[in-house]
Amino acid sequence: MIARTQKIFPVCRRHHLLLVAFSLSVFQLFSPSLPAARVKDLTLVEGGRDNQLVGYGLVVGLAGDGDSNALSTLRAVSNTLQRYGLSIAATDIKSKNIAAVMITADIAAFMKPGARIDVTVSSMGDAKTLQGGVLLQTPMIGADGRVYAVAQGPIAIGGFFGGAGGAGGATVQKNHPTVGTISNGAIVEREIPAQFVQDQKLRLLLHNPDFTSAARMADAINTRWPESRAIATDAATVQVAVPAEYRSRDVAFLADLGTIEVQPDTMARIVINERTGTIVATSTVRISHVAIAHGALTITVTNNQGVSQPGAFSGGTTQGVQSTQTAVNETKGGFTVLNEPPTVERLAAALNSLGVSTRDMMAIFQSLKRSGALQAELVIN
Repeated sequence: MIARTQKIFPVCRRHHLLLVAFSLSVFQLFSPSLPAARVKDLTLVEGGRDNQLVGYGLVVGLAGDGDSNALSTLRAVSNTLQRYGLSIAATDIKSKNIAAVMITADIAAFMKPGARIDVTVSSMGDAKTLQGGVLLQTPMIGADGRVYAVAQGPIAIGGFFGGAGGAGGATVQKNHPTVGTISNGAIVEREIPAQFVQDQKLRLLLHNPDFTSAARMADAINTRWPESRAIATDAATVQVAVPAEYRSRDVAFLADLGTIEVQPDTMARIVINERTGTIVATSTVRISHVAIAHGALTITVTNNQGVSQPGAFSGGTTQGVQSTQTAVNETKGGFTVLNEPPTVERLAAALNSLGVSTRDMMAIFQSLKRSGALQAELVIN
């Protein structure tokens, strides 16, 4: 009897040679011109930002899947019962059906008391799941220590956990059972003051700071309202004066201001996600004249396990024998020349024709950056 196992080791050396005649050409993913976007989609009005809230609470009704008698959980349960006139020592409480959790939420500007917001509930202890649990009334505080909302309600986790586990037991889990959400689970109790117009001026904050985008936005606003005297104070800020026709109508001015369309500029950037094999390049990426050689070498190692059987009446014993065979496979090289300034589509087609995988493309872009031929920022996640 002979059993064989194979081990394959890919090595990046498949001698494909790609000569790319780039003359400072532009990578174009979709179209040579960028589409215009509304001011309201590109900016945030200063004074109208979101705020973060956090709270510590208890989830009950977990059917034995809660914390395993953690001291902090037991004390929290004891303190909660004291609010209802029950004085019980923490050591006398069993918490298998209870889990200590942290509640987080973002509260938008201009939210009035009585409005509802979504909250996220995350287990702090060793609870197996929050499935079927109900969050008890929990105050949510801001960075200033004041209560701005109160959360309560049943938790939806979008998955499940089942099975006893342990010796001889089996468990099944779908998604992440110790983090859940409560849709509209918190009621706003206090409004966060927000003032977005001061001295008849307001400031627009760009989501993606860029000097060119800020300057274009200021020019577009001045074209619509010359008396607004819009000016880009830096790469992330555009200051605008409220025109006389909108005095005492700040909301109407912001509504009309948000509809102005601006063509934003983008940085020359290539983003590589090695975990998912995703490559994204902006339309402003440029490459100098460069020659690229790339390839792969495959090494196959085969382990053979056999048996050595001695002859009859020889007095020998049966022994196991192992042997190893190594094979090297190097594919035939290819040669491609691009005479015209290529777009991203042409470069991708050339690389694909040579059998270059996405991971090989990542290595090519990294080598281009090291050589100085890639005139763009390379971001690797």
